[in-house]
Amino acid sequence: MAIEQQDAETKSPSGWATLSRFLPYLWPAGEPKLKVRVVIAMLLVLAGKAVTLVMPFAYKGIIDAMGPGMQPGVAVALALVLAYTASRFGGVVSDNLRGVAFERVSRNAQRMMSEAVLRHLHNLSLRFHLNRKTGGVTRIVERGTQSIEMMLNFLLFNIAPTVIELAAVCIIFQAKFGFGLVAATIVMVVAYIWFTQKITEWRNALRREMVDLDTGAVAHAVDSLLNFETVKYFSAEEREAARYSRAQIKYMNAATKSNNSLAMLNIGQGFITNLMMGCAMGYTVWGWSKGLFTPGDVVLVNALLMQMFRPLDMLGTVYRTIRQGLIDMEAMFKLIDTETEVKDKAGARPLSVVAGEVRFENVVFGYDPERTILKGVSFTVPAGHTLAIVGHSGAGKSTIARLLYRFYDIQGGRILIDGQDISDVQQASLRANIGIVPQDMVLFNDTIGYNIGYGREGASQAEIEAAAKGAAIDSFIAAQHLGYETRVGERGLKLSGGEKQRVAIARTLVKDPPILILDEATSALDSRTEAAIQGVLNNIAARRTTLIVAHRLSTIVHAEKIIVMEDGRVVEQGTHAELLALGEHYAQMWARQQAERMNPEASEPGDEPPLEDAAE
Repeated sequence: MAIEQQDAETKSPSGWATLSRFLPYLWPAGEPKLKVRVVIAMLLVLAGKAVTLVMPFAYKGIIDAMGPGMQPGVAVALALVLAYTASRFGGVVSDNLRGVAFERVSRNAQRMMSEAVLRHLHNLSLRFHLNRKTGGVTRIVERGTQSIEMMLNFLLFNIAPTVIELAAVCIIFQAKFGFGLVAATIVMVVAYIWFTQKITEWRNALRREMVDLDTGAVAHAVDSLLNFETVKYFSAEEREAARYSRAQIKYMNAATKSNNSLAMLNIGQGFITNLMMGCAMGYTVWGWSKGLFTPGDVVLVNALLMQMFRPLDMLGTVYRTIRQGLIDMEAMFKLIDTETEVKDKAGARPLSVVAGEVRFENVVFGYDPERTILKGVSFTVPAGHTLAIVGHSGAGKSTIARLLYRFYDIQGGRILIDGQDISDVQQASLRANIGIVPQDMVLFNDTIGYNIGYGREGASQAEIEAAAKGAAIDSFIAAQHLGYETRVGERGLKLSGGEKQRVAIARTLVKDPPILILDEATSALDSRTEAAIQGVLNNIAARRTTLIVAHRLSTIVHAEKIIVMEDGRVVEQGTHAELLALGEHYAQMWARQQAERMNPEASEPGDEPPLEDAAE
């Protein structure tokens, strides 16, 4: 039943829909030079077929010239041998020149598709990327783009030439041997295609299962490698290896079943083609015995059928490969068709930041409809002022930063910057005016200089160095043998947590935004470095509208306003002194942290600073 269900999916019109989306890459719009290459390639295909159809006639002429009583035919036979050799070489030349002409078209199609997929993936919402495994997505894209070149070559240079050659062989058989041989050839080709299609559809169901299991196995492996440190923390190397082994065993069984089914297909195809060859040659031998045909005609039939069988044999592979390629491309197109959750409105204008006032008006938001995170949150950060947000883990602190970046659209209320609703402006301009130093800093696997300069495209080396100095990481960089060319490793794993966070601060300094978010910006630093960096951050914040998400209350006592969040609501707000005077939530948090500072062993597990507001 599972195979029948998958087979039904294979027969769905999605294959044709995928093919219709793919075919425009054969004739790329706005690329006249590439179109010329396509035309040249097709002309070379026709020339190559014409040359190969000459070969059997040269072969026939050689055999007839060498028959009894044909002494004067020696010179003719030698000339025909030369013609036969030249035609074979001409076929090789045309095939290779065709490849040269078409190579850029194929590569351009791969480039365009890869760029389209990557651009779309970057435009998808944060929700999509949190719900999908990176390994699985990259595997889908890899298989989809790899299938482009293969399908372009097969469609243009295998299927089309095979149809041309079949038509030419039928015309030759009709002229030389009569309709009977033409009818037999057509019946054989139809039977071959029907058998190949039926078995291939069954094999495609097996292929779908194999591909899904392969994607899952790779996703497991990538996920475990991305969480390398977590695996080490819990001594889970064997657990991850066993998990990967189970996925690989399932894939191995599916791949074995899929590849073994190929033997059945090859045997059936061989039976059909060899039956046709035997019957056709038997017919010409019978005709020779009756004086209807010459010995060369037997060779002619054999050569024509052999030449046609070669692309027909390849046609089976082509059909299987195209169907498999369509499966891979269908998965990639599904990624492209994934709706972008957060979209710019039609006619949205760039955000214009004059002062930098940030206002939340009765904001309601939840990641899932069943659970509301923010329940009518309102506050205002005047231009150039600093607002600190505190509260227990899960209260909604980091969610506010994500909403200000418009990673999600809110369900109620408004978020305004200088009176402009951020849902009405272009996302790119919104994010260009906001800088963030996140708690969990992930770096590109490149140099320190590249990661700092990533804050603003085109940043000069002097600006990068000035930012590094401002973030107090310049002395660390100077101590490295390669300086700013020192590579940081995958996700920045070659750096300590504090070093990564200082790179994040330097990156934000390079961006120089009017609005700044500090999300636990010093959580990975030791007390001495934190004090130094805190002074830098205070200087930066003094010239900007700043939101600070903090766990350690000692880092935000200078803020003009502090809001305390509890269960998605603002329960207190005021200055540090005002909130202490209230003697409620904030005062209790302050007292507890002061006690922990004086006696670290008295801290409770629930009071530890969270790695991230993951629940939010």
